[in-house]
Amino acid sequence: MPAEIEGYFKKEFGIDAGLCRRLLERALSRGGDFADLFFEHTVKDWAGLEDGKVDRSRGEVILGVGIRTVKGAQVGYGFTQDLREEAMLAAAATAASLVNQAARPVAAGFTARRHSGFYSTDPARAGIALEAKIPALKSVHGLCLGASPLVSKVTAGFASSLRRILVATSDGVLAEDCAPLSNFSVQVVVEKGGRRERAGWDLGGRREASTYAPAAVEGLARRAVDRALVLLEAVQPPSGTFAVVLGPGLSGVLLHEAIGHGLEGDLNRTGASTYASSMGARVAGEGVTIVDDATLEGAPGSLHCDDEGTPGQRTVVVEKGMLTGYLHDRISAGHYGAAPTGNGRRQDFTHEPIPRMRNTYLLPGEAAPEDLVREAGQGIYVEDVANGQVRIGEGDFSFYVSQGRLIENGRLGAPIKDVNIMGNGPRLLADIVRVGNDLAHYHGGGGLCGKNGQLVPVGFGMPTCLVRSLTVGGVQAQGGRP
Repeated sequence: MPAEIEGYFKKEFGIDAGLCRRLLERALSRGGDFADLFFEHTVKDWAGLEDGKVDRSRGEVILGVGIRTVKGAQVGYGFTQDLREEAMLAAAATAASLVNQAARPVAAGFTARRHSGFYSTDPARAGIALEAKIPALKSVHGLCLGASPLVSKVTAGFASSLRRILVATSDGVLAEDCAPLSNFSVQVVVEKGGRRERAGWDLGGRREASTYAPAAVEGLARRAVDRALVLLEAVQPPSGTFAVVLGPGLSGVLLHEAIGHGLEGDLNRTGASTYASSMGARVAGEGVTIVDDATLEGAPGSLHCDDEGTPGQRTVVVEKGMLTGYLHDRISAGHYGAAPTGNGRRQDFTHEPIPRMRNTYLLPGEAAPEDLVREAGQGIYVEDVANGQVRIGEGDFSFYVSQGRLIENGRLGAPIKDVNIMGNGPRLLADIVRVGNDLAHYHGGGGLCGKNGQLVPVGFGMPTCLVRSLTVGGVQAQGGRP
């Protein structure tokens, strides 16, 4: 860990081991299984472009500590923005009010956990100053207009944050991290013959400022324009139940929403997930292995440690079709007698941690993507989806297909639009017929997952997959135009 990161909270705010011990002792002064402290200092800013001008910006600073006392599955929680000792002791007393038993001892000392190099923790390389965003935003505007005479409007936003945390636990763990996150997004409107379409693209993750070099910005602009132009020729597919080919990359949001949440430990501990009684059972074909991973370099869901101090790691939840594990925080891990998997995450210090996904993806198989399209025969090819609705426990879902194509006679046909796909997550998993060899991951840093009123950054990925059938909501006649 670079010297300027080690001891940041001590240097800037006077938070040392002795103070952490006093706060933890207060949090366990009335009993409990364990307690922890979560210090956070996050700085965010955003700049936006519209009508050729960078005319909007905003910033936010988050600073405080959350103090948790845990007894079984119950949580006492206090937090404060005031980092004076008396204010933090009061927050610890609030957390301690959960129980009324004999005091629980705190570990005699702390053992520091170190970084693993999944992203840069050097603010000089990972931080992106507001003034550095302005030239990139102006550049992308000109590049989009220059890419096609059909482009009539360009909007863009460039966000970044630097999140510093310190976690101290009553059983002696001390973990500190500095995590960058950024996202450069572009939306374009194209017009032709009275028809208007909108699409966009983004680039980001836990990446260094050098990610946004001119060549990358040019590629971002070109991709956004191309995605909009293709919609000018899009048709609506027929309604019905068809074979569906999920393309690589962004279609992985289906895996995240329709299946991933059902594998989070708290939903299974409480019986809310359809997978609560499926441990060790077959839930998919042999070609399906699903991983939730904090160790992907630069990915938005990667973590050196989670918000409980557990090291970032790679967790296999479905292996060759068999359900082999859940995603745990400390509470759900204790319930199952398992080790925490590093999935205890929170939006900020005002929230308690709960099991959340990180980067969730399906491992590649051996099939060539074109073979899966040929095997589908008639159906649709989904490039990416948006505006999904999911019943998390049961896994029922409906997603808008924002980019895709018809599949006709085993070949990709016309682009499609204004269509939803509907189904059930566990059934989708069981209906994956074959898996392609072309795994791709989400490329941006703007993916935020919501649960229990909390938003956290996540990533997802997918190889091309052939799904036996999904319900498609389109028009009644093949090839009808909107």
